Amino acid sequence: MTEFTILDDSTEWQKDFERRLRTSYTTAGLGAATVERMLEDARAGVGDWTVAEITAAGTRVGYAAVVVTDDRGALAGRIGDLHVDTAHAGQGHEQAARDWAEAWCTQRGARRLDIRFTEPAGEPFNDYDVRGQLRARRVSFPAEPLDGVTSRPMTPAEYPEWLTSEKTAYVGDIVRSGAMSPEQAVIKSDRDFARLLPEGMATPDNTFLVLEAAGERIGTGWLKHGHLPEVTYGYSLYIQDQHRGRGYGRAAMAAGEQATLAAGDSTLMFTVWGGNEVAMNLYTSAGYRVIEEDRSIDLSRSAV
Repeated sequence: MTEFTILDDSTEWQKDFERRLRTSYTTAGLGAATVERMLEDARAGVGDWTVAEITAAGTRVGYAAVVVTDDRGALAGRIGDLHVDTAHAGQGHEQAARDWAEAWCTQRGARRLDIRFTEPAGEPFNDYDVRGQLRARRVSFPAEPLDGVTSRPMTPAEYPEWLTSEKTAYVGDIVRSGAMSPEQAVIKSDRDFARLLPEGMATPDNTFLVLEAAGERIGTGWLKHGHLPEVTYGYSLYIQDQHRGRGYGRAAMAAGEQATLAAGDSTLMFTVWGGNEVAMNLYTSAGYRVIEEDRSIDLSRSAV
């Protein structure tokens, strides 16, 4: 029988949690300085988590950590950690831990439950919806550009139209992933762009690209350099709908990699929203590994 005991002192769990995260990030190819920065972010809020030791027949087999917070006026639960030691995996403890976490959060009023994975989710979370993935690849040299495809800096005259289109696309990505309603997504889009580009095109350490083929504009790119130590974050590498299916997605990735190296960074990182399987498949084939994956479930649906 799987049992759960709330810990008064979670020091040993936190050491184990950070060790596992460090191993996962390092195995994914991230540099030491980037790993430490990501661990700093992971530590934020940990003090508010409720941590339970998972035991079976008196033996510790793993940990579960949960929290319920206010998310835009609604209560949402989060599984901050759910780990079963390798020696005890596949014995039903994972499902028991999921059931315990869902019940704990439901009892405290949560209607949605989120979880972040740094390794493939697998059972028992296959029915949780994928909301987004953080992907990355170390770039020693860019992918070969597609013949006839070039990239150039965006002009100030092109920026306003690009900004409007980018904000609209961002809203669409959020809504399609199921993370927010259209109204919430618009608010988030406005807030995020104002924070990320306070000086518009003049905001330091940002690159704005226009991709062209045969003299015709086929897409755009937006990259933030130094997002993490030696990491460029690709906010957008976009191919227009009418030009898709011709291999231009790879050309956009090559342009992003070239900009990454030109800025002195060695890793290109970006987020792909849930529901965009075409992009996920492209990134997998291009060697971009999943660093983190966010999933969630409607607890009222789960209880049915």
